[in-house]
Amino acid sequence: MTQRWRRAGNVEEADIVLIGGGIMSATLGAMITLLQPDWRIVLVEKSNSLASESSDPWNNAGTGHSGFSELNYMPDPTDGSKPAEIARQFLITRQWWAYLAESGLLDPREYLHTSPHMDVVFDRRGVDYLRQRYQTLITDPFFAGLEYSEDPARIATWAPLIMEGRSEDGPIAATRHRHGTDVDFGALTRALTSIITDRGGTVLLGHEVSSLRQQPDGRWLVSGRSGSRGGRFAIRGRHVFVGAGGFALHLLQRARLPQVRGYAVLPVGAAFYRCSDPEVAARHDAKVYGQAAIGAPPMSVPHLDKRIVDGQEHLLFGPYATFSTKLLKHGKLTDFFTTLRWHNLHVIAAAGLQNLPLVRYLITELAAGPRKKFAQLQRFYPSAAFEQWELILAGQRAQLVTPDKNNMGVLRQGTEVVTSADHSISGLLGASPGASTAVPIMLNLLRECFPDRWQSSWKNTIATAVPGFERTTWEADDVSDSLERTASALDLTNTPDRHP
Repeated sequence: MTQRWRRAGNVEEADIVLIGGGIMSATLGAMITLLQPDWRIVLVEKSNSLASESSDPWNNAGTGHSGFSELNYMPDPTDGSKPAEIARQFLITRQWWAYLAESGLLDPREYLHTSPHMDVVFDRRGVDYLRQRYQTLITDPFFAGLEYSEDPARIATWAPLIMEGRSEDGPIAATRHRHGTDVDFGALTRALTSIITDRGGTVLLGHEVSSLRQQPDGRWLVSGRSGSRGGRFAIRGRHVFVGAGGFALHLLQRARLPQVRGYAVLPVGAAFYRCSDPEVAARHDAKVYGQAAIGAPPMSVPHLDKRIVDGQEHLLFGPYATFSTKLLKHGKLTDFFTTLRWHNLHVIAAAGLQNLPLVRYLITELAAGPRKKFAQLQRFYPSAAFEQWELILAGQRAQLVTPDKNNMGVLRQGTEVVTSADHSISGLLGASPGASTAVPIMLNLLRECFPDRWQSSWKNTIATAVPGFERTTWEADDVSDSLERTASALDLTNTPDRHP
């Protein structure tokens, strides 16, 4: 890989230092590479490969969050504001990917496939909820084409495995949106990183950052260990982005960023059942979400997913909660304890006390054996054969805990970008739906951290590449036109529905 740094003594010079080799850093780095090609970019990754943590296809659901099916985004079936915002963000993501595809910089067939998104519920309370949710969302242009049914025969045509072997006595309802997607964020991360390196950027694998110190001139000295022999490296950058997944809080604390004072993280792991039998996988062509158990964390919403990884079809069911004090799947058991400070101990303790149902849920999940876990899968797929599925360990998530107005702890959903007062360092904290909304998150970061560049030139380029980014109102035709254009550019098989 070509190096484009200046060396000052034993310290390398760069304009942008990206910490973490996942989808966030790759998205931001590719954007800056195209917006400011004369800037020197270096990406530093602890692992010996890119996308080895949350961006790896087996460490996430790969949903391509569109708000179509994630019921936890809409606990009140009459309030569709959050699903609509998620759908807007993912449409912006599609616009950016389409721009890169039309420019010959991405091959969408490597990471993106059409996969209908569904919800299914199996009790009267769930049916009443889902019906009301559908009635709310169908009036929104982002959800044109959403279908609803309580007819077992029709649901069987949408997802045969869901109905196979199921008694028809109980209530059931489902929604389906045909234009959902399955995303391999690992393949996408590697493709975006190639945009960086093909234009002179550098990727350093096997480099673990241990220190972040701001210099008198405002630049940041990023240093740490390189390689298995304990070598050292040091890079001085004008702006640092910390996209290190669960380890991001620890690094931002190391940088003494006041914006994360009182912040804490709760590590929650996950496991999935995976079926790679081609005959079984070929019979299911959807991502089917259900309702989380009472007291379960939002990321625990059960789903039976079609996954396409390296061209092969699989089915994935889960997640099942696991627990470890690691903040990364390939981290250390001491990771969580490195984030504890005197000013966040009471925050995380308060969050635990306020979420006792979550604690009980985790204990129950950890005590469940393989057969009990498999029974949850059979609620979705009654005829599932135990010997065709394997239980795999997925990635670690660091659920963000922040102080509230009373300085007590609040367990947060989603992600949060934190930025220093001088805009010289930024980082991303939290979990899902981060990967699917990486594009709008990073565009907002560029606008906030580089206001002069944004106003002078970047804004015009982004307006061409992502015309919906600063749009405040979306009419039905606006949504349909954008979906149609991006579907064509991204080689998605379905064309969008239009309102009559």
